[in-house]
Amino acid sequence: MAQLVKIGQTLIGENQPTYVIGEIGINHNGDIEIAKKLIDVAALSGCNAVKFQKRTPELCVPEAQKNLMRETPWGIMTYMDYRYRVEFGEAEYAEIDKYCKQKGVTWFASCWDEPSVDFIEKFDPACYKIASAAVTNDSLIRYHVEKGRPIILSTGMSAMEEIKRAFGWLSPVNRLIAHCTSAYPCKPEELNLRMIRTLSSEFNCPVGYSGHEVGLQTTLAAVVLGASFIERHITLDRAMWGSDQAASVEPPGLMRLVRDIRVIEQALGDGQKKVYDSEKGMIKRLRNISE
Repeated sequence: MAQLVKIGQTLIGENQPTYVIGEIGINHNGDIEIAKKLIDVAALSGCNAVKFQKRTPELCVPEAQKNLMRETPWGIMTYMDYRYRVEFGEAEYAEIDKYCKQKGVTWFASCWDEPSVDFIEKFDPACYKIASAAVTNDSLIRYHVEKGRPIILSTGMSAMEEIKRAFGWLSPVNRLIAHCTSAYPCKPEELNLRMIRTLSSEFNCPVGYSGHEVGLQTTLAAVVLGASFIERHITLDRAMWGSDQAASVEPPGLMRLVRDIRVIEQALGDGQKKVYDSEKGMIKRLRNISE
């Protein structure tokens, strides 16, 4: 049996309830009120956590892209200015931290550079997530590990050898891994959900699923295949401006997703054959009909 890992006060792993993460990412478009509404949606739906993304633009934006002009809801601006426009600072994250505590929702972030790790560390996060884009960034992974917190390793756009190398840097008792395909939105034929079982057999840790598909049925299938945690991008409206909105789940869909995950958990049972009390009346009525 794979090790269990605790995020906040919640154990994650085999025979535990599926841990559901609503990825806000940058779907807040730099607006703290949108972020709060998304936290409200996650709390109302029964999500365990929400996740944000944190970058230091001057470190994360390639030099060739910094001065490219881009159309945005705030007018035409350089890509660099746009990246700053959608980044929250200390005041916003302090508000997010306070608001999530009020709502009883855990929050954490994917940090794309070392200063971003230092920034988020000030808020005592329950865990970190290594974005798929950083799987080959050994120094950034090691920098996360130094903080001593649980780490979710995402595996999009990565070969198995790259995943094994990144996984090897993580603490043996504080690591989780998420199957992922980094296409937005992702076609069903590229989801490769059986990788959940492949990763579970390869790595001694909780294995989950980070999905970017349209619809809910394949995410539910991931739970049936054994995903210990689920992450889906969430949005107020898929038609909103932003690169991740189209692959996100709107509020009614998120409520259905969490509801159906909980029903599936009940239905899966423990795999031990038994005769239920509800069947005993049928035994008396039907068992001897053909005998």
